Amino acid sequence: MNADHGTGRPTALVTGASRGLGKAIAIALGGAGYDVAITARTMVDGERRLEGDDSVVVPGGLDTTAAAIEAAGGRAVPLYMDLLDRPTVVAAVRDALDALGSIDVVVNNAIYQGPGAMVEFLELDDDQISKLFEGNLFAQIGLLQELLPSMVAAGGGVVINMISATAYATPKNRIGKGGWGMGYAMTKAAFERVAPLLEVEHRDDGIQAFSVDPGHVPTERQVAAGRAKQYEGNFTAGTPEAIGAAVAWICTSPDAAEYRGRIVPAQKIVKDYSLLG
Repeated sequence: MNADHGTGRPTALVTGASRGLGKAIAIALGGAGYDVAITARTMVDGERRLEGDDSVVVPGGLDTTAAAIEAAGGRAVPLYMDLLDRPTVVAAVRDALDALGSIDVVVNNAIYQGPGAMVEFLELDDDQISKLFEGNLFAQIGLLQELLPSMVAAGGGVVINMISATAYATPKNRIGKGGWGMGYAMTKAAFERVAPLLEVEHRDDGIQAFSVDPGHVPTERQVAAGRAKQYEGNFTAGTPEAIGAAVAWICTSPDAAEYRGRIVPAQKIVKDYSLLG
């Protein structure tokens, strides 16, 4: 499915692409021949501080992601988007369509990482729960409802929703010892249901939908927050680049069709298909 925007190249929209998985996915798609619209709150590397500790800089910005996409051979379109500010979500979709003409692939990667994401049940308050569901489910639904009609009109597209083992697995231990927050897990469990139902409702329209489980992947934010090692006893750590390769495989390999409407175990795919050489 090639976009009709003058280049003959396919197009993608990747959210949460200033760092971590989103950045690696966007760069991998750029290297696979895509022009990529990228979204985040952090437009410039070095401007983001860790929530709760302004002295800690979280590396990454859309400027460095865009440069890497272009170095890989793709065109990059950086766009501001805040999951908790719905008008910016809608505007990002419209601006991406204006810039690229159409979107062939959307990767819902961005998540809410503020207060409440990693606290135990009795510490959750109503405001935190509301923000978790807005940032991890409602914003993504709003984005898809804004984008999907154009995909259907174009004859199809690929929807990739980044989920998590928290959507279906029960931790062996509490937070701080390999466990995770209930609020976060509830939102990811709900989000996991989106791709299978999109397949049921829109497969005849050419929509291919996937849920991608990246496994444990230490990111810049986890390192900055000191949480990168707490899951090592329960999970094998992967790399952002590996997950980027897996997503590019979904978008370019006919073998990915067997995972339509299902959970794609990204790290297993990388190993089984020797995607990193």
